[in-house]
Amino acid sequence: MQMRMFGQGKLGARGSQPLAARMRPRSLEEFVGQEHILGPGKPLRRMIEADQLPSLILWGPPGTGKTSLAAVIAATTRAHFTSLSAVTSGVADLRRAVEEARKRLQASGQRTILLVDEIHRFNKAQQDALLPHVEDGTITLIGTTTQNPYFDVIAPLVSRSRVFQLVALGEEHLLELMRRALSDEERGLGKIPLVVEDEALLHIARLAGGDARVALNALEAAALATPADRTGKVHITLSIAEEVMQKRAILYDRDGDAHYDTISAFIKSLRGSDPDAALYWLAKMLYAGEDPRFIARRMVIFASEDVGLADPQALLVAVAAAQALELVGLPEAQYNLAEAAIYLATAPKSNSVGGYFRALADVEREGKVEVPLHLRDASRDSIALGHGQGYKYPHDYPGHWVQQQYLPEGLEGRRYYEPGELGFEREIAARLRPLRESASHAAPCAQTEEKEGRRG
Repeated sequence: MQMRMFGQGKLGARGSQPLAARMRPRSLEEFVGQEHILGPGKPLRRMIEADQLPSLILWGPPGTGKTSLAAVIAATTRAHFTSLSAVTSGVADLRRAVEEARKRLQASGQRTILLVDEIHRFNKAQQDALLPHVEDGTITLIGTTTQNPYFDVIAPLVSRSRVFQLVALGEEHLLELMRRALSDEERGLGKIPLVVEDEALLHIARLAGGDARVALNALEAAALATPADRTGKVHITLSIAEEVMQKRAILYDRDGDAHYDTISAFIKSLRGSDPDAALYWLAKMLYAGEDPRFIARRMVIFASEDVGLADPQALLVAVAAAQALELVGLPEAQYNLAEAAIYLATAPKSNSVGGYFRALADVEREGKVEVPLHLRDASRDSIALGHGQGYKYPHDYPGHWVQQQYLPEGLEGRRYYEPGELGFEREIAARLRPLRESASHAAPCAQTEEKEGRRG
């Protein structure tokens, strides 16, 4: 257990703003996370540094830095910066801001950047009121939203803006932000003589759900609600972090044995058709702060690897759960993930798609194998080289099937796919059995005819 000492001053009165508001970044260098759009050389970063912004829509979960990024832009731009909240502002406020922007542009040529926080809260008429002024350049719009703008912002406004998606912050980002706040004497908690367990910070980071606001405000609550000891130091322990987050820490490390052992138990419970155990391990992972996308990906793989064609719907259910997770996020997506887990656990099982790897082994072993002439593309060199000659078109035959060799020479009769006996694969097996029997009976005759033809 590691303890870290922060701050040397005495516990005193803090600013009236919450810690998360006080610690907003003042420059791009202070901004943490969103490297995919703000990393060196990325388009949005170049636009901000050049002060050449088009209208923007910043879309992402709460606490990922949308408003903070707007504040950074406000601090760096030469344009006039005005902000409105879609929760408290109406059309009259919009018209006033636009009129002031027009006068400013005419009088001094100065551009106006208008931030509309939570722009999805504006109704269609309010969004329509913005459109002409964005279009004619009177204002440069920055809209922030937690909702998908392609659904919740009118299409003409989206089409005239660049949409940038922000993602939930990682644990490493939240830890960096909290340690920065602990050391900052001007805006953070640096004047409080804090002794903080690394496990306490990690617990807050894991349960904050990628939300910097949640993490920083929980840290401040722990610091201000914990009395100093006889030496004047404030100790933030794991148990205090559990209290402020209202969740107990459990044995789980995102990169260690508990991570791998728990996902293994989850997958084995699905494979063993035990929905109760599957729900338990799913709940443990989500409670401990496991990345839900990781869980969703593993279920998508499982749907083909362990259920397969015994129930072809399993893959659709798993993929739908993964898409629902992206659409609604946690905590609501717990329902979607749980539904998929129950479906996969109770579905009939088959690992027959593993036949692909037997085929892959033959590909690796055989090396360069020629495609039989009758299977080659007849649209090229069919006359000169005989490509496609002798191919039998199955739809021209009864039952839309005709005996024909599809595997390369030397691999005739090889079986990779063996249907299981459960669920839908019983139907597949019933359809496939007579076809394979016909093919096996026809193959010796075809080989005999071919040898006789060569002799003749």
